[in-house]
Amino acid sequence: MDLTIPEYAYMFGFLQADGHLAKRKGRKGRLTVEISAQDVDLLHQFQRLTPFYSSITERSRSTNFSESHRSATWSLCSLEARTRLNELGLPYGQKSMTISPPHGAFARPDYLRGILDADGSVGYTAKGFPFVSLTTASTAIGAYLCRYAQEITGAERTSKRNTRDGVYNIMYAMEAAQSLVAHLYYPGCLALDRKRVAADSLASWKRPAGMRVAYTKRPWTAHEDRILLELNSPKAAAERLGRTAQSCNLRIWRLRSGQVPMPTSVQ
Repeated sequence: MDLTIPEYAYMFGFLQADGHLAKRKGRKGRLTVEISAQDVDLLHQFQRLTPFYSSITERSRSTNFSESHRSATWSLCSLEARTRLNELGLPYGQKSMTISPPHGAFARPDYLRGILDADGSVGYTAKGFPFVSLTTASTAIGAYLCRYAQEITGAERTSKRNTRDGVYNIMYAMEAAQSLVAHLYYPGCLALDRKRVAADSLASWKRPAGMRVAYTKRPWTAHEDRILLELNSPKAAAERLGRTAQSCNLRIWRLRSGQVPMPTSVQ
């Protein structure tokens, strides 16, 4: 379970979100992952990645959504395997609020794809807009997704628990969703087949003609402030910085009126 290897990073993210590690008397215990039987191929992939004996079983049962839901369960009892997973950050027992990204180096896009495959959604909204979302009870996981997705897409999100059930619902839509899934679901990656198909389908979406692009705040940097003050011309600065003359004019006024601090190298 070397988390710098993409397949193991994905597997660990999926296990953190959808696996259950149980401890019994003595050295006994078990890791189990139960998913829809339609996704059983993923469990066979996990089985091939694991150098210890494990089993996969299927069953039918009644749920809130179906009178006959068929599921597949992967079971692993090895103490060595369970100890390694626990050391990496998969707690025994209830874990939904306590899981967090691993310490040390790990394949970041693959780990997050595992989290999303287990607890996220990828597809189109009722209005036909592409989206990717994650529902999690973990503050650390929610915050990590927000930071990472901002690096990739530029879209800023603030994770906040909803008042109904106390979980985080984080969603990206339109071009931000396209950028994020293209980065996470790259060709040849290990993933749930149905999520990979959904992710691939987002690439074909085009913003309808006339649909306004939502405004995304672009912070000013000290380097831009220095250029702005050196040029002392909103029009020239707008051409140089790729901003509007109006925003440059407003920034100059805020700098000179003391509403924002001057960059350190400019007096």
